[in-house]
Amino acid sequence: MRKIILSAVFLGIAFTACGAPDIGAADGAAGAATSAKTEGLSKATFAGGCFWCMEPPFDKLDGVHSTTSGYTAGEQKNPTYRQVSAGVTGHTEAVQILFDPEKISYAELVDVFWRNIDPLAVDRQFCDGGTQYRTGIYYHDEEQQRLAEETRAEVAKRFDQPIATEIEAAAEFYPAEDYHQDYYKKNPVRYKMYRTGCGRDRRLQELWGD
Repeated sequence: MRKIILSAVFLGIAFTACGAPDIGAADGAAGAATSAKTEGLSKATFAGGCFWCMEPPFDKLDGVHSTTSGYTAGEQKNPTYRQVSAGVTGHTEAVQILFDPEKISYAELVDVFWRNIDPLAVDRQFCDGGTQYRTGIYYHDEEQQRLAEETRAEVAKRFDQPIATEIEAAAEFYPAEDYHQDYYKKNPVRYKMYRTGCGRDRRLQELWGD
């Protein structure tokens, strides 16, 4: 019985909201922006709920140089995770992608974005609720805006419910604390348990199929 109870407690910890820090994890100011050279690279910014879960589908794409978890579309400067997770800064969890447009197009990235979110959910994604988990495409130029709006119109044809995903000009992006970056690589067991417990893949299957 004791073993079962302990397992349940462990699972409960694993299924808490995305971004809940590990015991002892520091929660200081957001981490420094990537220092990678950006010459010849383009930028894309997407919010798809838990930023832990939005890095993997882009990291595996040929032509993606880097993904950075962070906060955007809010009012407060230099927000921390604790502030954003309280839902008082106006930010949403997001990923910023540096990619080589000679190898992969923005249109391909947008397609991957849509198929990794629930576009019908308002101010939440899967088991995470609050405006800090709203979905969005934050464009960096007019061409990105055009593609975002065109694809949202196409996605809308697939469903009977309204599309909740916002499309706005990119605002200041603040990289999240270091322990959030590449979380799925640093903590693979806890990440997988969180993702499964949150029902993310089950819901994506319902929405998009294989």
